[in-house]
Amino acid sequence: MEEHGGRSPGSGRRTQAERDAITVEIGYALCSAAFAAALVFGAVAGPALAFGLSGGTRHMLVASGIAVASALFAARVVSVLARFGRGAGDQPSQPGRTSPDS
Repeated sequence: MEEHGGRSPGSGRRTQAERDAITVEIGYALCSAAFAAALVFGAVAGPALAFGLSGGTRHMLVASGIAVASALFAARVVSVLARFGRGAGDQPSQPGRTSPDS
């Protein structure tokens, strides 16, 4: 079968626009994940650091905050990038339209 300038999935090199879109999406995923993880860490470990709790309690809350924030960071990055990869062709052809026949 002939190829008429279109790219089939998984073939050849990416265009500059595709590379730029991937770069922006990775940056968004990392920044939003870091922000969410920082908020969660602050919510979990913040009271221990702010109120000067005892050593054992403080260590437990800080360790829990690190664990929860790390898990949230990884989950956020994966979910954003998975949504980007899955939804690349889902955009309507005309702005404001939700489906081709509307």
